[in-house]
Amino acid sequence: MIRQIAHICVHATDLEAAERFFVQGLGLGIRFRFLRDGQTVGFYLDVGRGTYIEVFRRDAAVPGAAPIAHVCLEVDDIHACTVDLQARGIATSEVKLGADRSWQSWITGPDGLRVELHQYNADSAQRTGQDCVLNR
Repeated sequence: MIRQIAHICVHATDLEAAERFFVQGLGLGIRFRFLRDGQTVGFYLDVGRGTYIEVFRRDAAVPGAAPIAHVCLEVDDIHACTVDLQARGIATSEVKLGADRSWQSWITGPDGLRVELHQYNADSAQRTGQDCVLNR
């Protein structure tokens, strides 16, 4: 059912500083960018072996808010996974094709941790490296 951690999503109030830190400082490569109205609002960093760090701009720091937005787990079969989770009493969101062209569903842990479930396919931005254009 669960294959591995797919990505950890973090917020950054200074996207350029975050890019310098992760790319120049840590040596990670950008797999693709998230674009809105022609502007970069986030990017995917390749950590290796199909695991990523997803960085999104947050306009202002929220006092006491952690920079980790959610954890994403890669699954083999998103539909079978959600059926199994529901049978175990865990509510899941509707399965949908995300803007990154990956199948996704969401669950929430008991302390409010948002967990995204991802099933990649041949068209997923994680596989193709193509930028992901976001709608408002």
